[in-house]
Amino acid sequence: MKRPADRRTAEHADEHAADRTDEHTDEHAAPERRAGDVVGTRIEVEVGPPGHGGFCVARHEGRAVFVRHALPGERVIAEVTEGRAKDSFWRADAVQVLEASEDRVEAPCVYAGPGLCGGCDWQHASYEAQLRIKGEVVAEQLRRLAKVDREVVVEEVASPFGWRTRVQFAVDSEGSLGFRKHRSHEVVPVEECLIAATGVDEVGALQRDWPGMETVEVIAATGSMDRALVVTPKRGEQMPYVDADVKVSVLRGVSRNTHISGVQRIHGRPYVREVAEGRTWRVSGSGFWQVHPAAPDVLTEAVLDFLEPQAGEAAVDLYSGVGLFAAPLAEAVGEDGSVLAVELDRQAVRDAAHNLGFVDDEEESAEFPWLDLVEGSVDEVLADEGYAPDRADIVVLDPPRAGAGRDVCERIAGLGPRAVAYVACDPAALARDVAYFAEAGYELSDLRAFDLFPMTRHVECVALLQPAQR
Repeated sequence: MKRPADRRTAEHADEHAADRTDEHTDEHAAPERRAGDVVGTRIEVEVGPPGHGGFCVARHEGRAVFVRHALPGERVIAEVTEGRAKDSFWRADAVQVLEASEDRVEAPCVYAGPGLCGGCDWQHASYEAQLRIKGEVVAEQLRRLAKVDREVVVEEVASPFGWRTRVQFAVDSEGSLGFRKHRSHEVVPVEECLIAATGVDEVGALQRDWPGMETVEVIAATGSMDRALVVTPKRGEQMPYVDADVKVSVLRGVSRNTHISGVQRIHGRPYVREVAEGRTWRVSGSGFWQVHPAAPDVLTEAVLDFLEPQAGEAAVDLYSGVGLFAAPLAEAVGEDGSVLAVELDRQAVRDAAHNLGFVDDEEESAEFPWLDLVEGSVDEVLADEGYAPDRADIVVLDPPRAGAGRDVCERIAGLGPRAVAYVACDPAALARDVAYFAEAGYELSDLRAFDLFPMTRHVECVALLQPAQR
């Protein structure tokens, strides 16, 4: 395990933070109300195509209106939730359906709907329609940002309910757990979450109050019985006593997430054990791990199918997390090959070192001596002559929601790989980066999309980029 000297103190937030809290990202910041706004105004609109963000696009007096809780082709009464008279677009909720789509269903969750929980975007659509809508959104982003015209079919992975193994609850002023409203800090208390995995319910966090807390994250590991809590107190508040109201017998660890020092162990293990690819993975605290239990195996299989790694090849794994892709790459290229894994988050690197066979902070893995693990930001490591490889045969990258960016895409292309597998949780960032790769001589040759976040707007893609055929 190696660290570039100027990066030994990782004073960086976890690059994957947005990925693991997709219901509670910055888009929920409360909109500022201004004089003359039109919030609360009701308008009748005909709903158009789906947009990237869990809404559909309508038009009103020449202005775009982003309408949630609607479906393409419907006629609805929409209530404006954000906007001023002079704005070029408004945001709104469909509060009355005048002409319903044949794809409309009654939302199965009592907390889904206008003004309620902002976590699920498409519960009012049949599951077949959800898959189709997500495919249309990915295709539209590729067409608009990358100038690539491709039909996208989103693959169903498992049941659309009971899949989320990591749930971060917000806490209201009374100490009740819930979820924030869409684009708001206001918390909607809940008694259950239909997309949460059974293991989340086993902990019993919803059965008690959490006064003084900002968030409570419940983790239910896949393939092991590990259950954990990560509690974030508000500034100046103390860690609550976790007593019999929470089923302590099922907990393997309780941690505190502070505003200054990060995640600290309070009780038990500071990590959970996840099982995927026939291996056991250590993931600490709120560290990034796919929240759908099938995701690690599904994504790894897709990446390996696209890359077809061969013995003796040089592989690069960027934004490598706890080593999910690095291990099978190392197994595939063998001792005559090489793997460079790069990750910024220090705790993820420590977990990866454990998972990949590094012992006592040694620089060489006992399991994969041909694998190098480097702690640092991807752009800096690829620009560092002491760490960046001269070439690579295959590259996998799994960046945070913001994507890789032009500089990283250009540097990857500069390594001359025969294949790049890009794992993306945001279709807009993926499409933008596909355009950057195209400028650098690489084209999108294949794409798979998976519904690893059912009922929400999110979709996971794996794209294959290869040198353009001239």
